[in-house]
Amino acid sequence: MFAVYAAGISPTDPLSCLAVGDLPAPETPDEWVTVRVKAASLNHHDVWALKGQALKAEQVPMILGTDAAGVTDDGREVIVHAVVGDAEAGDGDETLDPRRSLLSERYPGAIAEYVRVPAHNLVDKPAELTFEEAACLPTAYLTAYRMIVEKSGTQPGDLLLVQGAGGGVATALIVLGNALGRRVWVTSRDEAKREWALSIGAEAAFESGARLPEKVDAVMETVGEATWSHSMKALRPGGRIVISGATSGANPPADLNRVFFLQLTIVGSTMGTLQQLRDLVDLLVRTGVRPVIDRVLPMERAAEAFAAMNDGEVRGKLVLTR
Repeated sequence: MFAVYAAGISPTDPLSCLAVGDLPAPETPDEWVTVRVKAASLNHHDVWALKGQALKAEQVPMILGTDAAGVTDDGREVIVHAVVGDAEAGDGDETLDPRRSLLSERYPGAIAEYVRVPAHNLVDKPAELTFEEAACLPTAYLTAYRMIVEKSGTQPGDLLLVQGAGGGVATALIVLGNALGRRVWVTSRDEAKREWALSIGAEAAFESGARLPEKVDAVMETVGEATWSHSMKALRPGGRIVISGATSGANPPADLNRVFFLQLTIVGSTMGTLQQLRDLVDLLVRTGVRPVIDRVLPMERAAEAFAAMNDGEVRGKLVLTR
């Protein structure tokens, strides 16, 4: 079976461990289904797997990828929910199941000719979405949707600050923030990325660390150490930081005086539920909003896409097709 996979792990040279070729087809467990993959998209998680942050050496070779859309054996067009977990074990939320995992961690991933998932992990792909668009949703866009709708405590008309611009989740936060009626500001060190963020719907864009014209209701944080102090200072009293990643480091200064004096809330967020994925799909169909795609490449050229992801030369999602 054709696959894009981790042949090893390397913290210092992750792309040297990327392999593209044939692997024995994994067995499909009972109550799971096989999906012929039409499109898959990349996430930073895929590079972290090659670095050994999401995989252990004894787990390789491992097919990479959490996001896919494709067709089942009976012809059903589907989007694959990447979280493999038990909603009952997580009080109705599979992301809270202590044993939950993502595709490509414990189970073979989605950047392959076929992917195998629990039958209940499939969402019907509407005709309005292409396979390439649908493949962008299960990680970055679902993460952004949950951050805004469930975790931010905001309502339409409220002001969100997105730290960083250009990456998959940040882009999704801008696009979905608009679709959900929030005002969206962004920061970036890169002027070109700030201009690009404005072109896809940000209301305003500022240099990283810049003093803002007003305090915001919530900060969407994926950067971590490099932007944390600014995120804290950007919030109105009673505001909230929602954090779903820490690409610049995971040990920022706590600034506890500011937290209690201004009664700030810090909330973690990871992925989203199957129902939230359905709700996200419905939102896109209803509003006409679509994921922003940087480029589409055949899976055989996966090394190009991984190099762009590793170098940070991405604006939107990288999609691989089969």
